[in-house]
Amino acid sequence: MGLAGGGTDIKDFYSVHGGAVLNTTINRYAYAELSRCDDGFIAEALDSGLHQQINGDTPVEQLPRQLLLHQAVYNKIVADFNSATPFACRLSTYCDAPIGSGLGSSSTLVVAMVKAFVEALNLGIDDYEIAELAYTIEREDCGLAGGRQDQYSATFGGFNFIEFEHDRTIVNPLRVKNWFRCELESSLLLHFTGVSRQSAEVIEDQTKAAHEQQSEKLNFLHNLKQEARTMKEAVLKCDRDGIRESLNRSWQNKAQTSSKVSSPVIDERIALAQQHGAEAAKVSGAGGGGFILFMTHPSRAIQLRRALLEAGGETNFCCLSEHGAQAWRI
Repeated sequence: MGLAGGGTDIKDFYSVHGGAVLNTTINRYAYAELSRCDDGFIAEALDSGLHQQINGDTPVEQLPRQLLLHQAVYNKIVADFNSATPFACRLSTYCDAPIGSGLGSSSTLVVAMVKAFVEALNLGIDDYEIAELAYTIEREDCGLAGGRQDQYSATFGGFNFIEFEHDRTIVNPLRVKNWFRCELESSLLLHFTGVSRQSAEVIEDQTKAAHEQQSEKLNFLHNLKQEARTMKEAVLKCDRDGIRESLNRSWQNKAQTSSKVSSPVIDERIALAQQHGAEAAKVSGAGGGGFILFMTHPSRAIQLRRALLEAGGETNFCCLSEHGAQAWRI
């Protein structure tokens, strides 16, 4: 879940200007199970009820959209770690959050699949390599538009200040006091708008801004980068007001990077939340739909949740997670 800096992790921006984000992981998970089978590669998306045997040369057009990432991960592992020799296995997945929700679901799913192969094949690669491999599969091999933070957040877990440069990524874990984690968990609500957003158009606008050296939108991206540093300081100092103010500034700047970041539904839900005690609001992910993150005083959180539930859409407190991708054998 991104708290600040989103948009500056897009390659066209950070490769020139450098990027920075502040994010944390929550208790929404992607699961991947890798098991033996008799013949070929079988991909399953259990949450979609999809099951298909896939050959390495199966045309993309013949695959359901929900299984494209499965094939891409398998092909990458075979090519890079098994001397281009296919092997029989079954890869089954499901995800707590819907794809397109703005919570990094697809990236987290790729990380989970890669982590399963790393464990099963004893590949011995570290977290940086896992995150980078997941990024390459999703963004380059599959051509899916997006930034770089989700793969690193899912792999490392916890609160992280992540810096992006032209040729490297640096993950700085933050030590957050436990009492303040508890306060944040009682103050932060995630509300699903009911619309799974398509981030490609938003990212296209932000990419154009990164190339327009004098554009106003580019200045907004620089402001978002600065907010990541401001948010880092506020989190480390347990400064609740600082986090609230940074979230609001981040949303104001983010909304200016593309006309597609907000929508009438988003604007209506934010206005409703403010009437019932929300002190800050920010759309998760690229924008356009998905989840909205709200911050309120703990004493008003139940009232706010009730109002948002009545408006329609899943609404829950954020339960923060300290751990990144995990793998085990059964």
